[in-house]
Amino acid sequence: MTAGVPAWVRDAVFYQVFPDRLARSGRVPAPGQLEPWDAPPSEHGFKGGDLYGVVQHLDRLVRLGVNALYLNPVFTSAANHRYHTDDYYHVDPLLGGDAALRELLDQAHARGMRVVLDGVFNHTGRGFWPFHHVLENGHQSPYRDWFHLDDDVLSGERSLQAFPGPAELERMAVLHREGAGPGVPSRHVLGYEAWWDLPALPELNLDTPAARALILDVAEHWIRFGIDGWRLDVAEEVSADFWREFRERVHAVDAGIYLLAEIWQPKPEWLRGDMFDATMNYPLLETIVGFAAARSLDGSIRLPAEWQGGLQRLDAAGFWSRVAELGSVYDPGVDRVQFNLLGSHDTPRLLTLCGGDRAAVRLAMLLQMTLPGAPCVYQGDEIGMEGLMDPDCRRAFPVDVDLWTAEPYEWVADLIALRRSSRALRDGAMSLLGTDGEALAYLRRFEDEAFAIVVNAGDAPLDWRVELPPDLVSADLVPLHDDRGASDAAPRAMVGPSGLVVELAGRSGAVVRMGTRDEVAPGA
Repeated sequence: MTAGVPAWVRDAVFYQVFPDRLARSGRVPAPGQLEPWDAPPSEHGFKGGDLYGVVQHLDRLVRLGVNALYLNPVFTSAANHRYHTDDYYHVDPLLGGDAALRELLDQAHARGMRVVLDGVFNHTGRGFWPFHHVLENGHQSPYRDWFHLDDDVLSGERSLQAFPGPAELERMAVLHREGAGPGVPSRHVLGYEAWWDLPALPELNLDTPAARALILDVAEHWIRFGIDGWRLDVAEEVSADFWREFRERVHAVDAGIYLLAEIWQPKPEWLRGDMFDATMNYPLLETIVGFAAARSLDGSIRLPAEWQGGLQRLDAAGFWSRVAELGSVYDPGVDRVQFNLLGSHDTPRLLTLCGGDRAAVRLAMLLQMTLPGAPCVYQGDEIGMEGLMDPDCRRAFPVDVDLWTAEPYEWVADLIALRRSSRALRDGAMSLLGTDGEALAYLRRFEDEAFAIVVNAGDAPLDWRVELPPDLVSADLVPLHDDRGASDAAPRAMVGPSGLVVELAGRSGAVVRMGTRDEVAPGA
């Protein structure tokens, strides 16, 4: 294992929580009118979910099999997603404040669940008090070097324009059309660099010792408070030397802290053991959905800008080639703790990506839960929620249980239970058994424990034979919930003279527990 990678992550199954949208507890008084819970989400509306509401869901998540939470930002902010941080030292009052996080951590830890917070340290909100100080005092503010200010601002010739009007916004749009680089339009027009030139997000200058010291202190503060890890926003946009110091500082407090970077493409230079433990594995998401939903992908929907070229349809050989390529990028110890997600607050919902095809969702979840890495379920995917790009993918979790679908919940619960009970599926070696058009079979193995995972992504029934290692001599299907219901569609598996023989209905998959020669009684 790569030095310093926390061992607990290999056994983790994460659940991503968007705090404003999971549940209202009734324990946090609303300061005014909230957006109706069941209404379509808007860009700026607040639903009023809080951290006490997350506590109310913990037992349900334990039943699902989840043992780790990743929370979108919780600190004081003027945005419903809270990526516009105003105060890094306090939890937003609308979420219940510091006391609510204290209760959530205590209740989660009592259930054996870890909690990872989202750290947004590249940029702040306009309400961040050092930025407000610069707004009030201009070049005479002692905090002026905490941000990337235009020379005219630093010389006192003009003030910041943090709330631009139509004319300023049009000037920035013109600069963008003329090809100005990132940060140039905002610095030129607003007087400060803003993330993606969004006026509400002034970029921090972490080369300034005092600003750097504050963020490092924040990182240590919440670890001492009891969190188990940091998910670090737009990590590539912060210097490597800062992250090296960040890792040293947090590991000095707790060596078991998980450091997860939001990096959308394979970048091995960030995962060499001196900065991060893992990245959000969006490339694997693209690969899984491209194969599982090859027949149903909705090519008309808007996708994240990072997915240049859109999602590509893959056959089984193409899928395996990409999986093997991704597995070769990093050290095997990193591969086992990569954050394997099938959707997030930044992507369309899994069911929506799959064009509404629930069979494709089941296949995607089967692959996610049986490949190396730490799987994550985005809140609501387990009950079949839909949604386009944000804000639509951030809909409120339904209060009415009748709106929850039993499938894919039961399917993914079975897969999580199997994964957590199996060292082979969490930590075992992986090898290809075979591909044939839209059919795939691979093996996960740790010592004498072995599972064959077989997927038929095509429409036609599959009757397939694949070669096995010679010491694997028996096969037993692992029972998994499936909503097809027809008994003649039930999968079958056996070991014959030519290897593993599998029968699968179209658009289905199976997990097969393999027995070794040593487990078979002599003479059997």
